[in-house]
Amino acid sequence: MLKIRYLAIVLGVLLSSVASAAQMSISIGINQSAYPHLTRVPGYPVYYAPQMRANYFFYDGLYWVFQNDAWYTSEWYNGPWWFVEPEAVPLFILRIPVRYYRHPPAYFRGWRYGEPPRWGDHWGRDWQRHRRGWDKWDHRAVPAPAPLPRYQRHYSGDRYPRHAEQQNELRKKHYRYQPHNPVAQQYYQERKRTPARHERPNVRDSKRQSNPGAVQRGQKSGQGQKRQERQGVREPKRHSQPGRAVQREQKPERGHERGRGRNE
Repeated sequence: MLKIRYLAIVLGVLLSSVASAAQMSISIGINQSAYPHLTRVPGYPVYYAPQMRANYFFYDGLYWVFQNDAWYTSEWYNGPWWFVEPEAVPLFILRIPVRYYRHPPAYFRGWRYGEPPRWGDHWGRDWQRHRRGWDKWDHRAVPAPAPLPRYQRHYSGDRYPRHAEQQNELRKKHYRYQPHNPVAQQYYQERKRTPARHERPNVRDSKRQSNPGAVQRGQKSGQGQKRQERQGVREPKRHSQPGRAVQREQKPERGHERGRGRNE
């Protein structure tokens, strides 16, 4: 019972971290003019980009980049990128051996190439307590890798979609894979509900909310209100759109899960 309670607490921390991170995109200097060449990391459900001078990976339907001592993720190969808390990084991303980091930080020096980075030494005891056992797994029960989103090859240069709505629409049309990792699942849900801050708001919604002070001034003046009624001017109706929290059962990552999907 104590172990189950501990797993539930850890999972709650991970999902809340992703929910807050999915509200803001960040520019991290990744400028890919075309779809990158990705190679499978032997024995792992992860791909890396051997020709890039960056710590660039693909796992469970998402791209992952480790840069400036932080992890970022995206649905598309050139972003927008979203910051991921160290406590929320998926286990198989943490387990990638040092040799597959094409631009490793200085503190990686001296660490064994065939083993994962010493995240516990770097991020401290609090992180170790939350991610206990992250470096122990059954190598014979590694899940199958997610299919690569090769449809993104057709969207390079000026054709690259910059807005979340367009990216989501293209992904839904061409890529049927659904993530199995609970953090990746939560990311997808938050991305559907929350557009990036740098994107333009809906034009109709912005017009609806414009100049609220004029409405208040009209309400304060009784004479002005009567004048509007005689002229047939009515205040536009406001449509409230209360958000609904969709709760789904989240399961912790298990070695025997198999990522299945169809790449069209």
